[in-house]
Amino acid sequence: MSPAPRPPLRVALARSVDVLARGRYAYEPKFDGHRLVVFRTERGVLLQARSGRIVTDSFPDLARAARALPPDTVLDGEVVVWTGGRTDFAAVQTRAMAGRTRAAALARERPASYAAFDLLGSGASDLRGRPYEERRAGLVELLTPLGPPLQPAPMTTDPETATAWYESLREVGVEGLVMKRLDHPYRGGRRDWLKLRHNETHEAVVVGYTGLRTRPGNLVVVLPGDDAPVVSGRLPPNLQASLATALSGLGPPADGTAGERRSTPDGTTFYTPVAPDLTVEILWTETRTPIITVLRLRGPE
Repeated sequence: MSPAPRPPLRVALARSVDVLARGRYAYEPKFDGHRLVVFRTERGVLLQARSGRIVTDSFPDLARAARALPPDTVLDGEVVVWTGGRTDFAAVQTRAMAGRTRAAALARERPASYAAFDLLGSGASDLRGRPYEERRAGLVELLTPLGPPLQPAPMTTDPETATAWYESLREVGVEGLVMKRLDHPYRGGRRDWLKLRHNETHEAVVVGYTGLRTRPGNLVVVLPGDDAPVVSGRLPPNLQASLATALSGLGPPADGTAGERRSTPDGTTFYTPVAPDLTVEILWTETRTPIITVLRLRGPE
């Protein structure tokens, strides 16, 4: 038996479909949050974002809660912040990018919930090769006695219940469903899972821009479920003026990189970073490289 996995861990991914899959599937709500892998080690807790970045300092409330897990437990799931009875992606992204000092205050102001949807390691065992159905049973057994903020994500194997969720949970910010084969292993980096969304428009958090602040050429945004910045398409003239005004009111990121330029993970684009306090509505077309079209400004948090 292989030992429990350690960071950095490549997470399993999903590909978009247009209809509900039927057969031996599990159905889970697709939360509009921040992907997070929890590692409970013998020495403490590590929290890893989808990109592999360690973000333990950004979520001190979840790190404290995860200390109740047995050593060598590894969970995959989604961090959600609730505001007014709805999931708030802008709030959870602000938390994900906060440094240690600001994170403590945000944990009190915007407490996080963790919807765990997979158990990847338990004790000395790597469970990724086990079927989902078995991993899910272990997840529920592990987390049910603990309660919030660590809890199993809702799951059903009934297509009719899944359809009801798809139609009703949109009101609270759930963007669709994720569907997983009950007999499949967990394969990091593979798009074995399926996702059914209501539409392809989403909220995205602005973390930077190209060009001049008074005339931005593109926005650099973070998408739901990820933490890697991506560059939007060229901004149309009718949006440049309003976005220039909005950007003028933003400070530098909390890490203090005022005036410094950064590059995107692929190294192809340099941009000016800003504090993650601005949200836009985007059209998100999934290809090998996401195609992001900014539709409108949502305004500061």
